[in-house]
Amino acid sequence: MSYVFNRDTRADMPIVVRGDGIWIEDSTGKRYIDASGGAAVSCLGHSHQRVIDAVREQVGKIAFAHTGAFSSEPAEALAEAVVTSAPGRMAKALFVSGGSEASEAAIKLARQYHVERGEPGRHRIIARRQSYHGNTLGALSASGNMARRALYQPYMQDWSHIAPCYPYRGRSHDETEEEYGLRVADELETEIERVGAETVSAFILEPVVGATLGAVAAVPGYLARVREICDRHGVLLIFDEVMCGMGRTGTLFASEHDGVVADIYTAAKGLGAGYQAIGAVIASEKVYGAIHDGSGFFQHGHTYMGHPVACAAALAVQTAIREEGLLGRVQAGGAKLRTMLEERFGNDAHVGEIRGRGYFLAMELVADRATKQPFDPSLAIHNRVKKAAMDLGLICYPMGGVIDGKSGDHVLVAPPFITSDDELAEIVSRVGQAVDRAIASTR
Repeated sequence: MSYVFNRDTRADMPIVVRGDGIWIEDSTGKRYIDASGGAAVSCLGHSHQRVIDAVREQVGKIAFAHTGAFSSEPAEALAEAVVTSAPGRMAKALFVSGGSEASEAAIKLARQYHVERGEPGRHRIIARRQSYHGNTLGALSASGNMARRALYQPYMQDWSHIAPCYPYRGRSHDETEEEYGLRVADELETEIERVGAETVSAFILEPVVGATLGAVAAVPGYLARVREICDRHGVLLIFDEVMCGMGRTGTLFASEHDGVVADIYTAAKGLGAGYQAIGAVIASEKVYGAIHDGSGFFQHGHTYMGHPVACAAALAVQTAIREEGLLGRVQAGGAKLRTMLEERFGNDAHVGEIRGRGYFLAMELVADRATKQPFDPSLAIHNRVKKAAMDLGLICYPMGGVIDGKSGDHVLVAPPFITSDDELAEIVSRVGQAVDRAIASTR
């Protein structure tokens, strides 16, 4: 009998025992291709020797020192690497233990920025429907993932959610992508004016939406327009790059594709590649300066902030990405993966759209391709795909409730950056078998 409180209390979970490259093995000897890096985490795959050595070396020096008293060599080096690689005029990086903590810290930092500047009335966050920023209460309040919010709705802050930039479902037939993007971006200004700009602290969004929508990138012009609107109303812009950042889309920061710079960035999954639990908040000179020149103290903290072993692991990961030329591999491999998916699914009656960037791609599954009619939610197609994939020895990331928290299914593919062309072909083959089996099981 297991004493582990699993997410699914009725699931009989396989026991993972080892990993190597893009493969994971369980206690029965069954091997799985990790085609989604867990949750777009394992960007270097498993058992990367550089990172293993860095963790061992740091544990041998010192495993923990509280940031109320000390900084550490790994934290200093990682902060320099991340800040100097970020777009725009970034100043400092704060390291936490994951994406939800990063979102919480970013939200608090935005609030304190305005208070330090003499605008204490700015307390409201604006986000987008079908977004996801984490599972802690502040991050969940900002999130637009209706399914994950439902149980905890009484705890949620009364924050605003506007339309996502989701052209497959939202763009009219007579609109260009650019026209559509400007239209939905302008919802931000409408909402700011409705609630009063003097109450709005920040607008938070994922430049490429992760698992909730399934690798949906902003259309051209969208991010530039929301940047203009935020500047016009004194609202901070937060880019949540927890899932889409740190090289996943082929550039270190996903927003680099659009040439738009945020006031605050968050990062996590690809930062440490799963070798240690770590997340980051990266603050611009403007935001950091308000704290430094004001009270001089950020009113926020966690015991494991700036953990030396986590920072050492993340520094080794970021060094590997740079020195092994992995951003170029993601760009080239992502183009190949997309071509393979289009060849396999381009005429599939149940694949409505293939989308994403780099090694962050998804397919939206539909009952009818011509009408975009989703599958009946009671069929739980995403769960059927996940089960079929696991049976086939494949880890991918299916999700339901894509459209409104109830309807719509997608399957996300986010392989490690080290994946070979032959492994990409095997991933597509197994994804195809899993989707076919899932749909066949409904008949």
